Amino acid sequence: MTSQIRRATAPDLPRAARTLAVAFHDYPWTRWSIPADDYPRRLEELQALYLGHALAHGLVLVADDARAVAAFLPGDAPAPGEDLQARIAELHGDRLAALMAVELPARPPGAWELATLGVHPDRRGVGLGSAVTAAGVTLVEASGDPDGIALETSDERNVRLYERLGFTVTARTTIEGGPLVCSMYRPARRTSVPG
Repeated sequence: MTSQIRRATAPDLPRAARTLAVAFHDYPWTRWSIPADDYPRRLEELQALYLGHALAHGLVLVADDARAVAAFLPGDAPAPGEDLQARIAELHGDRLAALMAVELPARPPGAWELATLGVHPDRRGVGLGSAVTAAGVTLVEASGDPDGIALETSDERNVRLYERLGFTVTARTTIEGGPLVCSMYRPARRTSVPG
């Protein structure tokens, strides 16, 4: 498989958010945490907001005209601003209280977060998700900054993909009335980006 993987720019974000919204349409976490009323619109807007934050404070990669997207945030990334948090709360609506009550294991200190990964359904199964994630892992580790990369997933199929990329499950958390969340971690492997 040959794909052009590159850093996203602001003009990529609307298409990337649409890709993530389609990719996460039936994802257990988003189905649980976002109200069913106007779910597709809420999901796409949330993805756009989170991608904008990741673009400003971390790393967003796209491939194949944003048919695959991965976003990484450093451990010291600031929380979203008050206006952004307010809009996120509005979009979560009556699910916000349940979402805020969730307690997941803390990430290891200094670890980056693989905040999201999504592949458009018409490009699934060709290795694009693995490729865009591996490219991001390489860039994050080449920065010399991280102590590793952590993530959460609520789809068991994703666990196998991430395990192939060097992540291991560190915890499984069952959310009351919601999905199982697998916390995963990949220790840092210092690399350098080819010049």
